[in-house]
Amino acid sequence: MHVPDGFINAPVSAAAGVVAAAAVAAGLRGARRELDERTAPLAGLVAAFIFAVQMLNFPVAAGTSGHLLGGALAAILVGPWTGVLCIAVVLLMQGILFADGGLTALGVNITVMGVVTVVVAYALFRGLVLLLPRTRRSVTVASFAAALVSVPAAAAVFTLIYAIGGTTDVPVSKVLTAMVGVHVLIGVGEAVITMLTVGAVVAVRPDLVYGARGLTAPLKLRVDGELVDAAPAAAPAAGGSPKKLWIGGVVTALVLAGFVSFYASASPDGLEKVAADQGIDKNVEEHAAADSPLADYGVKGIEAPRLSGGLAGAIGVGATLAVGTGAFWVVRRRKTAALEA
Repeated sequence: MHVPDGFINAPVSAAAGVVAAAAVAAGLRGARRELDERTAPLAGLVAAFIFAVQMLNFPVAAGTSGHLLGGALAAILVGPWTGVLCIAVVLLMQGILFADGGLTALGVNITVMGVVTVVVAYALFRGLVLLLPRTRRSVTVASFAAALVSVPAAAAVFTLIYAIGGTTDVPVSKVLTAMVGVHVLIGVGEAVITMLTVGAVVAVRPDLVYGARGLTAPLKLRVDGELVDAAPAAAPAAGGSPKKLWIGGVVTALVLAGFVSFYASASPDGLEKVAADQGIDKNVEEHAAADSPLADYGVKGIEAPRLSGGLAGAIGVGATLAVGTGAFWVVRRRKTAALEA
């Protein structure tokens, strides 16, 4: 759902940029409360993993594909404030390096793909977790539902933005029906990917999943007829360094972006298909980074498609990991400095 330049007029794009900037600023402040010494390095990994999985377009209907948006996944794994930052980093890397998503439309993309998906998904996720039994299965079930709803919600908000600042004269009702319809199907794929990823991390390191914090109630012992909290038992699997998880995540992201992405669907994604069918792409503009050596997820000068795409994907994972990790390290350092002051 990467909105290119030319879909939305300049004033509305600028207004969306202000909203996105405010959300990122709030995310920087909120992330200080969410991240600690163990989870801060994982935030950069989450951004890199989302970048990699977004390269894996999956078919959803005849001639249409979809890809992960990632807002629900990021919010559940590292927290909603940090989740907004993760998506912003991914979109920034995609726009600058790969000419994917317009640069003047960056504010629109962050608002739609980052803010809306995170807010909708995390609100629904928290509500479901409070209602469901306090188990790991509840976390995975809630993550499925949250991701499923977040995608058509983002499509609806894009339609609202188009209704205010669209550069073509297409009935909003047609755009809304088409956008929400196809993104409900894409939402199913998003939900499956989110559920499987959250479930895998919860299975091995539930202590590192933001959405699973406080999942297990303290063990109670009866002493002199009264129930008291037992001393927490040592849990080697849940303690210590998250280094193994980090390494495994990086390797997985590199394999997905560098190899599996070659087999992704080549069909246009939901927004591209709707734009072509409804005619809202008539005023699309050439991307400012169209001459980037990595434009369209390939390395210029390398003729072999598999090698070119795989190398571009690996570079993207590395760049996103470096920028994301650096940003979250700075956030964590500022938190530590504030506590020491």
